[in-house]
Amino acid sequence: MLDLGFISGSAKLRKALILGEVIVLGPSIVGDNTILDSWTIIGYPSRSKLLRFGRGGLEELSKLSEGAKIGPNCILRSGTVVYEGSKIGTGVETGHNVLIREGSKVGDFTRIGTDTIVDGKVVIGSKVSIQSSVYLPPGTEIGNGTFLGPYVVITNDKYPPSGKLEGVKIGRNCVIGAGAVLVAGIEVGDNAVIAAGAVVTRDVPEGTVVVGIPAKPRFTREEYENRKLRCHHGRKTAR
Repeated sequence: MLDLGFISGSAKLRKALILGEVIVLGPSIVGDNTILDSWTIIGYPSRSKLLRFGRGGLEELSKLSEGAKIGPNCILRSGTVVYEGSKIGTGVETGHNVLIREGSKVGDFTRIGTDTIVDGKVVIGSKVSIQSSVYLPPGTEIGNGTFLGPYVVITNDKYPPSGKLEGVKIGRNCVIGAGAVLVAGIEVGDNAVIAAGAVVTRDVPEGTVVVGIPAKPRFTREEYENRKLRCHHGRKTAR
């Protein structure tokens, strides 16, 4: 029989599948058919509560947590940590070692890649695809259907450390290329594309492709899709 780690007495796991050692704290809720892989932690307390934590064990730690809510049919792979107050929708998948800090919201059928950090009070829409090692600070908002390539970094402080935090807002169905950096306070319109390695210091209009450091408009999303189609067709022809 598998070792279940620690499951809070106030938690509701319904028909979740527990694989190996899992920690579920506080009144956390885990939906039907959700898989919690080994070494996942649900409902981890925020820093302010940890500072009040004494020498008790997991039972005492669990009493500090307000719990987290995980929807049905999710897959949380090993090493995923979801802090208290976070809400994860239906069919969400995480890679290994994903951190989702307190008060974050993740929409239905979103995927979050390995080693990604969702650093608290982040709002992620539905059917968002986040690749490995992405950093999302507090105040970040991401619209439905958006794609973020690996190693994308979003910031929320123009003059760190200043204490004046400004979140980045990304619209629906955007494409953010690998290694792009988005500077605090900008807004990215729906259907915009940010090229790999770009540093975005200003708002990006809807349906615009931006490239470079600093990023500047290059062409439209329609042209981007046409180029992608031609490239795909060329590869098929070469075969």
